[in-house]
Amino acid sequence: MSSQSGLETGASSSATESSTAAESVLEAYALDRDDHLNAPAFVIRPDEVMAALADLRDEAGFDHCACVTAQQYEDRYETIYHLRSYADPTREVSVVVPTPIDDPVSQSVTPVFETANWHEREAYDLVGIAYDGHPDLRRILLPETWQGHPLALEYDRETPQIVTLSEHDSPTVAGEDGSEPETLFLNVGPHHPATHGVMHVKVVLDGETVVDADPDIGYMHRCEEQMCQQSTYRHQIMPYPDRWDWVSSGLLNEWAYARVAEDLADLEVPEYAQVIRTMGAELSRMAAHFIALGTYALDVHGEFTATFQYAFRDRELVLDCLEELTGQRMMFNYLRLGGVAWDLPEPREEFLEGVRDLLEDLPAKIDEYHDLVVTNEIFQARCVDTGVLEPDVAKQYGCTGPVARGSGIDYDLRRDDPYGYYDRLEWDVVTESAGDNYARLLVRMGELEESAKIVEQCLDVLEEWPEGDREIQSNVPRTLKPDPDAEIYRAVEGAKGELGIYVRADGTETPARFKIRSPSFSNLSVLPEIVRGEYLPDLIAAIGSLDCIMGEVDR
Repeated sequence: MSSQSGLETGASSSATESSTAAESVLEAYALDRDDHLNAPAFVIRPDEVMAALADLRDEAGFDHCACVTAQQYEDRYETIYHLRSYADPTREVSVVVPTPIDDPVSQSVTPVFETANWHEREAYDLVGIAYDGHPDLRRILLPETWQGHPLALEYDRETPQIVTLSEHDSPTVAGEDGSEPETLFLNVGPHHPATHGVMHVKVVLDGETVVDADPDIGYMHRCEEQMCQQSTYRHQIMPYPDRWDWVSSGLLNEWAYARVAEDLADLEVPEYAQVIRTMGAELSRMAAHFIALGTYALDVHGEFTATFQYAFRDRELVLDCLEELTGQRMMFNYLRLGGVAWDLPEPREEFLEGVRDLLEDLPAKIDEYHDLVVTNEIFQARCVDTGVLEPDVAKQYGCTGPVARGSGIDYDLRRDDPYGYYDRLEWDVVTESAGDNYARLLVRMGELEESAKIVEQCLDVLEEWPEGDREIQSNVPRTLKPDPDAEIYRAVEGAKGELGIYVRADGTETPARFKIRSPSFSNLSVLPEIVRGEYLPDLIAAIGSLDCIMGEVDR
């Protein structure tokens, strides 16, 4: 792996290359520059944004619409499209689209990036920007009858809300002979164990075949972005990320906020603290994948006695280690800006030995899971060649994490946009090429082994670290007030994929805008594509294979 200085040089050259490539493409469109801290940003007219993004995708290789952020200023609305390259995520560009305060209408880019469909719906729902040409512009998190847009400056929190019941039409599709077959509209949910939370799927069936599926989300919307916007950078925001992907990914979530805030405030993190962060993050990834494995076996073939309980047993052993490290079993609140809250627990040797015991037993357990799940004929019948996600479709929907890697997309921010201590360790990115439900499970099982490799190497480093040089936090001011109008989008590789955060500062100790890009949100939006033409039971297998946590989808 390259040295840290080499990485910084590489990141700088990527930023320069990104700017040059974007400038050449956007010369005919750009009105102005509005650069962010991590990426060049170009201001584009709202009636030319679709053409501009299409050229960036086709001519400059920015084929990943990572995030869409909407916000309101005193004199305008603004949509920001954060674009990256799947081949090299350090190549980034932001396209800023302002709209007048009295006419917030912008061109939809859904024809260019299908993932913008859901992201623009959220921008319309929460901020109030309309997107001309959008194929389905309606609310996504709030009921259709909701009055006002909660993140708009003029929003009146005292407005009474009345949520009415409505009937659903039963859509039909024409048969091959031109006739209209009978279809059935089926409500799946709004609660189903495969969703790891509350979700409603509106399903249209032709017999037992899925004609269409429309995920209905928002049942667990908790206004996380708005709460972060009302909290201070230094002390109050960090406890919130644990609750996004609440299952086991707490330290991964915390690192997403730490990375963006530390870059925003130009904070250094001691190397020793980076090692602890990396170890804790991979333990969190293991805990998340164990629960994904166990619940998926339960979803697909009702395997509660062995696989489900074994997976929870092993997850509990991981959580034992995390509890010793952080003092909490799930909502850790262990990372601090500039480092971690405290050093490894004492007696130190006992903690290190306990984690090593966990890793030593893992290979035999992985073999056992292969016997119980991977080679299980019922499991194979349910998962092989079902829920197939083609690589091009995965990129169109902005899929990341095991969902994308299960379709052969070799994209992992730990390696491709390095942070923490990952660049100095030996490990592999796990990919599978089949793109089906089975492949996504294999990726998660492979990542369990790779995470164990990373943790073991971190233990070796921590064990040999000189006692007098164990710096856990850098010197961070008590109050952080980043420069006014500083903007940044940063991401880490969460258990579900790219977990990114956009922050705009206004010179105070609280963010003016705090946008969460959850991987589950984009991953779930691809569900209709992978279930059309499948049987109804395959729908449940597909939902579970996406491993979505609804607290992270809805935020």
